[in-house]
Amino acid sequence: MQTYKSICIFIKINTIATERLNIEKLRDHFRCSNSFEIKDIYAFYKKSEPGIKYTAVNWRIYYLVQKGLLNRIGRGKFIIGERKNYIPEISSKMKIIFRKLTRKFPFLKICIWNSSTFNEFMMHQPGIFFLLIEVEKEAIQSVFYYLKDAKYSVFVDPTKDIIEKYMVFEKESLIIKPLVSEAPIQNVGEFQTASLEKMLVDVFCDDIIFSAQQGAEMRTLFEMALTKYSVNENKMLRYADRRRKKERLSQFLNSFPNFRQQSVFAANL
Repeated sequence: MQTYKSICIFIKINTIATERLNIEKLRDHFRCSNSFEIKDIYAFYKKSEPGIKYTAVNWRIYYLVQKGLLNRIGRGKFIIGERKNYIPEISSKMKIIFRKLTRKFPFLKICIWNSSTFNEFMMHQPGIFFLLIEVEKEAIQSVFYYLKDAKYSVFVDPTKDIIEKYMVFEKESLIIKPLVSEAPIQNVGEFQTASLEKMLVDVFCDDIIFSAQQGAEMRTLFEMALTKYSVNENKMLRYADRRRKKERLSQFLNSFPNFRQQSVFAANL
């Protein structure tokens, strides 16, 4: 009975909010703002509803974020949002490997993704790709020998020399890397893979594995990704800090013309 009552209250509040959102006016009001805060949204609604409470505004913000009409760029900060969240494709090969590893190492945290996902954002398409398997440092050797025994072409965090000597002849080699603690990963169904924030930071930090994405190509990659998808700047910078590249990445992001106007950052609630 209590659950039913709670659901009814939620529906009632949500319905009231959607009737009074004034979405078009909200967009016009904040469209040219680099960012705005909860107090600014409260002031916007207070003009037409003088008696409105902060709790009601918070419900509206929750709804607008869920619908992608607002995007969070940090704690209590927002911009008008039009972009969608990035969900990478999980290939059949990735699914097979992930399932094998989770069966063999059921308690291991695994992040699996493919450098081919960058093709969507690049002008020039590289001829070889790397399937990246990131695991906790202590498990790297165990995972390596397990995949080696399974007849996969697999390497552990290869150097530039190893890549040039042995991996250029393979269209898709497996690379095992240590998973940085607190790395921003996401779940796509049963699979754990890299978020767009993680992929962008990894490209910026690693010019060996991602040599094909460096220079002007990296700039194009960032511009395309930031324009097309919602990206959480705070999440990116926190991860870059874990990789000791926070300041450099921040400078790089600020070098884009009208960076915050062109880019859309979103955070998970």
